[in-house]
Amino acid sequence: MTEFFKGIPKIRYEGPESTHEFAFRHYNPDELVMGKRLEEHLRFAVAWWHSFAWQGGDPFGGQTFERPWFGDTMDLAKLKADTAFEMFDILGAPFFCFHDADIRPEGTTFAETLRNLDEIVDYIEEKMEKSSTKLLWGTANLFTHRRFMAGAATNPDPDVFAYAAATVKSCIDATMRLGGENYVLWGGREGYETLLNTDLKAEREHAGRFLQMVVDYRYKIGFEGTILIEPKPQEPSKHQYDYDVATVYGFLKDFGLENEVKVNIEQGHAILAGHSFEHELALAASLGIFGSIDMNRNDYQSGWDTDQFPDNVLETAKAYYEILRAGGFTTGGTNFDAKLRRQSLDPEDLILGHVGAMDVCARALKAAAALLEDGALEKARAARYAGWDRPEAKAMLKDGTLESISEKVLAENITPKPRSGRQERLENLWNRFV
Repeated sequence: MTEFFKGIPKIRYEGPESTHEFAFRHYNPDELVMGKRLEEHLRFAVAWWHSFAWQGGDPFGGQTFERPWFGDTMDLAKLKADTAFEMFDILGAPFFCFHDADIRPEGTTFAETLRNLDEIVDYIEEKMEKSSTKLLWGTANLFTHRRFMAGAATNPDPDVFAYAAATVKSCIDATMRLGGENYVLWGGREGYETLLNTDLKAEREHAGRFLQMVVDYRYKIGFEGTILIEPKPQEPSKHQYDYDVATVYGFLKDFGLENEVKVNIEQGHAILAGHSFEHELALAASLGIFGSIDMNRNDYQSGWDTDQFPDNVLETAKAYYEILRAGGFTTGGTNFDAKLRRQSLDPEDLILGHVGAMDVCARALKAAAALLEDGALEKARAARYAGWDRPEAKAMLKDGTLESISEKVLAENITPKPRSGRQERLENLWNRFV
């Protein structure tokens, strides 16, 4: 055991009336909701990068956290892993997620970096054999190192493209070795700062070919997990090619990958793109590419991606409603891509941030499930579109032309009257369940 979380008890469910700080009030892993255990619905994951690698900086200031594992040696990487699995045990977290740069030191050559990754993956594999926590997904950090300042797959330098491809191969291998259920690609700098030096057509084509290589390699090695893209509109780049769900779907269609790749949707990224989280989830489900989520929130008074733990039950419930409507998670889950505030220095803060977020998500999912089982919202939705169930409406869509429809409107003197959307009634309905 390390000393970092010394004195912090294992978090257990104590019910809504509990005043114990280190307890779940709403997240009972074994509670049955819609015939499934709550743990199986939510599939919580801890993000290695924010919880153990982030140093507390922001755009205007540097490190505020002091952690005993900060440094670039293999011994410190192993101490970080020891501490991580202690935290997973305290929370009862079923999953974790990682980038390669989160778990291993950077080498002076790619070969050295690869040896470091292999060694730490061996160590994490040993930790997992004694733990119930599994790997939800792995990914590659292709955005922090200066070599990626102009992108990875979209870099104008083919050597950087090659380095990125080799890195992704190593990370897929690591993910497969650790039993990961998904592999994520986030295009952190797959975009541009100015069009003055950018060939949009070439960069987009290179990104498409890169993703085709990823899918081909997945089949070659027999990786059974899902390949996911995480949309984000900008930051760190001025404009990123995976702007939102709709943009990603168009990209996948162009390169024949719409049946091969799904999306990992982050709440904060949806907001940056000018959407709601539930919009992105509903759209992904309707397009057949919904995969997994990064759960967090943004500060709506700030202009950047603040990655805070969720605290709004209604907002979160609307997201889980769309997830449940889509049939729930399969290989995906709820990854807390959320970090402490840079003033939250204590080990207890790291635990309690997750405890509160897990409770918020549990309350939200239970509210969403209750509303879905009640059926009132779906009944109202169906009623609004009931006219399209009429045979003549179906025939109009199937065989109608502008000429035939125009003749019908004139012949039958069709003069439609507006109908209420009843939004306020439905908002009040939501508030009965949250």
